[in-house]
Amino acid sequence: MIDQLDARLIALLEEEPRIGVLECSRRLNAARGTIQARLDRLAAKGVITGHGPQIDPAALGFDVTAFVTLQIRQVSGHVPVADRLALVPEVLEVHTITGGGDMLCRVVARSNADLQRVIDLIVDVEGVVRTSSVIALDTPVPYRTLPLVKAAGT
Repeated sequence: MIDQLDARLIALLEEEPRIGVLECSRRLNAARGTIQARLDRLAAKGVITGHGPQIDPAALGFDVTAFVTLQIRQVSGHVPVADRLALVPEVLEVHTITGGGDMLCRVVARSNADLQRVIDLIVDVEGVVRTSSVIALDTPVPYRTLPLVKAAGT
């Protein structure tokens, strides 16, 4: 899917997201047109999904991160529930899962008491039957993709 130049390009953009195409081409010793074509291809294939800033919820005052497992009514499926969960600003991610639950949400809150408010909003979503929550105490390995990109480029 990607080669070594793609992996080096992605790594450079990960390390310095505000760098321009011309500077990328200079540092990677490749033509500007080559770099632009690769960026366009990687974006078209969905490998690169964005160029915006990464936001730290804690810096916005949302110091609590929790993972909430949902059991949902199987009659209407997961799409209507996911659509309603997307309306809750503190819900950062929603995944359908296997195992004891049906969906897993990563949520943030300003405090433990505020987490109760967020969970109440989730429980109020039509189709949600039950929730189970765990609070993250620390993030020793934050979300990352660069090791995966490097492995895929070899």
